[in-house]
Amino acid sequence: MSLELFNQLEQKITDTVEALELMKLENEELRSENAQLSQEREEWERRLQGVLSKFEGLDDVSAP
Repeated sequence: MSLELFNQLEQKITDTVEALELMKLENEELRSENAQLSQEREEWERRLQGVLSKFEGLDDVSAP
């Protein structure tokens, strides 16, 4: 194997490792964002349930 081929292979490996590291960082960011969005969704669901229960309470009061 010539030195030029070895250098090309080394560069491709280096580029691949760098790309993988960037993907890992992006994955961590996306996991964090996903956790935050899940928490926000749970909060909205909780609040929505509270509003719905108030409506149900109104129905119970107005029912004959």
